[in-house]
Amino acid sequence: MFTPIIPSTGLTGWRFLQRTYDSQFAAFNQSSQLARAAEYFEEKISSVTTAEELVADRRLREVALGAFGLQDDIDNRFFIKKVLEEGTTNEDSLANRFSDSRYKDFSAAFGLGPGEQLKLQDTGFAQDIIAKYRANSFEIATGSQDDSMRVALFAQREIPALATDDTSNDAKWFGIMGQPPLRAVFEKALNLPSSFGQIDIDQQLVVFKERSRAVFGTDEVSQFAGDEAVQDLVTKYIVRSQLDSFNANTSSASIALTLLQS
Repeated sequence: MFTPIIPSTGLTGWRFLQRTYDSQFAAFNQSSQLARAAEYFEEKISSVTTAEELVADRRLREVALGAFGLQDDIDNRFFIKKVLEEGTTNEDSLANRFSDSRYKDFSAAFGLGPGEQLKLQDTGFAQDIIAKYRANSFEIATGSQDDSMRVALFAQREIPALATDDTSNDAKWFGIMGQPPLRAVFEKALNLPSSFGQIDIDQQLVVFKERSRAVFGTDEVSQFAGDEAVQDLVTKYIVRSQLDSFNANTSSASIALTLLQS
């Protein structure tokens, strides 16, 4: 399988990845493994009518979960079955109880819960899931070279859709807080401490909005519907990530030098 090329860390590496993304993504998707997974999913998914049928097929689970960045749960069959079967219409359903909103998005996308419309036979459903699976697979492969690039690619792909979603501004911020990769980008870009996630969720909302106004001039998530604002966000994330890495390495090197000199 093609391994994404990132010749440098930080902003230089990110800009190279942006310039070469289309060609690298195309080369990555020529993998026979990805092609077989996509073909199998497209052929079989329309015949699935229950959560039990979906989770019983590992090859279907691989694409379905991979599309939402939940590939680590592939062996948790009972758990995934519950997430799908309980759906999202009930506030107490399993998917709705997680702070990570990817489980809710995953369950809602398939429509296998009570009172939900089954979506597996909808026109374009398989193609949409496969496209997400391919994009996420490329991001994972990129992350094996540099994890900050994986997170940045995810944010670049997902934040515009969230920004244009027909929900309130606060709901959009909660959506950001509920997706670990997006949360990581905003926390780093807004220079928030790693312990920030431990405070009350409503207070987190207040701080996110205050920092956004200070850094971006507005707390409206809708600003990230445009590419320029997204690139500004991601650039701040990449630069701060590189600085943190540099500071950590410098600190370690300084300690090692002190020990050697003593």
